[in-house]
Amino acid sequence: MPLANVRGVTLHYEVLGSKGPWVALSPGGRRATEGVESLAQRIARAGYRVLVHDRRNCGKSDVAIEGRDSEYEIWADDLYELLKQLGGLPAWIGGSSSGCRMALLFAMRHPQAARGMLLWRVTGGGAAAKRLAQRYYGQYLPIATQGGMAAICATEEFSERIRERPANRERLMKMDPARFVEVMDHWHRNFMAGAEQPMIGASAAELKAVTTPACIVPGNDLSHLRTVAENLGRLLPDAEVHPLITKHYDLDVAPREEWNAREGELAAIFLGYMKRVEARTVAAA
Repeated sequence: MPLANVRGVTLHYEVLGSKGPWVALSPGGRRATEGVESLAQRIARAGYRVLVHDRRNCGKSDVAIEGRDSEYEIWADDLYELLKQLGGLPAWIGGSSSGCRMALLFAMRHPQAARGMLLWRVTGGGAAAKRLAQRYYGQYLPIATQGGMAAICATEEFSERIRERPANRERLMKMDPARFVEVMDHWHRNFMAGAEQPMIGASAAELKAVTTPACIVPGNDLSHLRTVAENLGRLLPDAEVHPLITKHYDLDVAPREEWNAREGELAAIFLGYMKRVEARTVAAA
């Protein structure tokens, strides 16, 4: 996969397909491109050019613990710049869970660059915010405070980032532990602020102001409550909600295998929606 320098950070990416409208897809959590590559291939075969990339701090891209915005806002701006470099704007922006947050922030921050949103497994609710804020940020605060950056490099998450991209060790070891703690604490507090929002990352007023078309496929577990996705569909002015897996799991995350087995149906939902919106746009022109 090629590499691109985006806002001072090296990002690992791939474009599937050679013609048609652009689509960008991102997985949940801090998963690498493999998390959406199969879905991207299905959409590319239907006549789209699909960008998949490792966000900063994910996969084979650079680790960069810096910035005043939330991490998902930073991800959204990175994606905008990467698509701009590739000549891929405007594009359909899609994602699952953390990728869903990034897609929505992309549309909020760069509305003219988004053809529409493809959102699945929307994250929301106090329990999800608390668990994920600790998972992504909070757990690293005492580690860096007590053991410095060498201890951070030894954690499961960051040792994986080093295995995937060895240069990340030097980037981390050069960082002042106090600055690392400052940024991670800021991201932690920002994430926890989403506990009272309709979905993590956006207020009701902000969502009501988003005019970008959106196709929403609800999740089915404690981190991705169906009610959160349905409420998002009511708040966004131009949205459709398409339930896919209706069985609810009282687990933090539903079995991934079930979502993998229904991937063809998920692709069909998104492809049908994009065609309807594109036809509507042509008719209005």
